[in-house]
Amino acid sequence: MLHIGHGYDVHAFAEGRRLVLGGVQIEYPCGLEGHSDADVLAHALMDALLGAMRAEDIGQLFPDTDPSYKDADSMELLYRVARLASKRGYQICDCDCTIAAQAPKLAPYRQSMRENLARAMGIDVSRIGVKATTTEHLGFVGREEGIAAWAVTLVDDRC
Repeated sequence: MLHIGHGYDVHAFAEGRRLVLGGVQIEYPCGLEGHSDADVLAHALMDALLGAMRAEDIGQLFPDTDPSYKDADSMELLYRVARLASKRGYQICDCDCTIAAQAPKLAPYRQSMRENLARAMGIDVSRIGVKATTTEHLGFVGREEGIAAWAVTLVDDRC
C-alpha cells in the first residue's frame, strides 16, 4: 500500500552558525538556530518520511533535550530515519521538497542538495526534487529572519 507524508520545518537565522541546507554548507553571513545543525530541509524531509510511516516526529525521535544531538549532522539523522523506514518494510518511492528563503539564492546548490539527500536515504537522485522560492518579501522569510521548508514523500510497504 502507498502512504504519503508531509513535513514542515522552520528555523530563525543566528549569528555565529554555519548555514546548512540539504547537507550543503552555503556561504552566508549567518546560519540557522537549532540544537542540531538546523538543516530545515533535512528536518522537513525526515518528518515527511516519519509521517508516511505513521511514526513519531523528529522531536520525539531526536529530542533537543538530549545532549547527544547537539550540533548533530542532519544527513546522519536522515540516514537513520531512512533505515527505520526500511526496517519497518517501507520503500521510499518519491520525495519533493520546497525551501522558502528570501536570501541567500539557492539555485546553484539544488543539485548538490538532491544528491546529498538521495545518498542519505539510499535512493536514486531521480526520486527526489528540491525547489527554492522566495516569499516576495512577505512574512518572516521575506524579512530575512529565517528559512522554512516543506516536504512530501511517497512510500510503499508492499516490498
